[in-house]
Amino acid sequence: MGKPITDFIENYFLHFNSAALVDAAKGYEAQLNQGSKMLVSLAGAMSTAEIGKIFGEMIRQDKVHIVSCTGANLEEDLMNLVAHSHYKRVPNYRDLTPQDEWELLEQGLNRVTDTCIPEEEAFRRLQEHIVKIWKDAEAKGERYFPHEYMYKLLLSGVLEQYYEIPIENSWMYAAAKANLPIIVPGWEDSTMGNIFASYVMKGELKASTVKSGIEYMTYLADWYTDNSQKGIGFFQIGGGIAGDFPICVVPMLYQDMERTDTPFWSYFCQISDSTTSYGSYSGAVPNEKITWGKLDQDTPKFIVESDATIVAPLIFAYLLEM
Repeated sequence: MGKPITDFIENYFLHFNSAALVDAAKGYEAQLNQGSKMLVSLAGAMSTAEIGKIFGEMIRQDKVHIVSCTGANLEEDLMNLVAHSHYKRVPNYRDLTPQDEWELLEQGLNRVTDTCIPEEEAFRRLQEHIVKIWKDAEAKGERYFPHEYMYKLLLSGVLEQYYEIPIENSWMYAAAKANLPIIVPGWEDSTMGNIFASYVMKGELKASTVKSGIEYMTYLADWYTDNSQKGIGFFQIGGGIAGDFPICVVPMLYQDMERTDTPFWSYFCQISDSTTSYGSYSGAVPNEKITWGKLDQDTPKFIVESDATIVAPLIFAYLLEM
């Protein structure tokens, strides 16, 4: 079986950021080969960038064991699944005037860089079905995490009538089928989170029907404790809360819970276009995390300063031997 992408990367990615990409991929591979688990965090708009086309296969091949993502990445994979043909690409987005942007809003198009998400076909199409699931759970006195509600939505089959892309291109569907653990810190900062809040304000739902961020942290703490015997690596795409939240579970367990046998993260890689800077967490070099009790001094550490929509698929292709 040929490996044209993997072979190309090994032959031509020899220096600077390209070499860091190869080193990070080989480090990830070494983690898997020694039986370590891997957390992947998704920030930015990776789902709208259609990372699911390759990330879904990473999940199916058991190369990802837990995901931490923003609420936007959780829902935007489903939005792309049910409304792909209604998306609008704006290749000249850098030239748009405020008036151009306003006209997009009036058309129900919410822009993410060069791609506009169609509000009616994406947000509202999901809203109709997810609200019913929230209300059914509350009527039964049940409570779930945001990702668990999304899993119920996907696995119920009610969205199948809307599918506009091959189902294997949805990383959320792959995750739902595998019942993959997902952490969604700050879920309230998402379209579905905003919609849920509106139903709470209208008195139609209780805030407690969706489990909270503190419960996500304790859920992650239990998962980390149960799965860290051979190490857990941390592969961070972008910055922000998707990475900040889960990486803190180690110092929380070690320092606050006083479980001094808690192992550090066994691997760390961050793909970021945020260059090293003062006061920017996303631009902090991995060594800084040693001082916070997140990484050991011997933890393999990599940083690839580049566009995640270019780098992440290449690293995943390397790992999948494509």
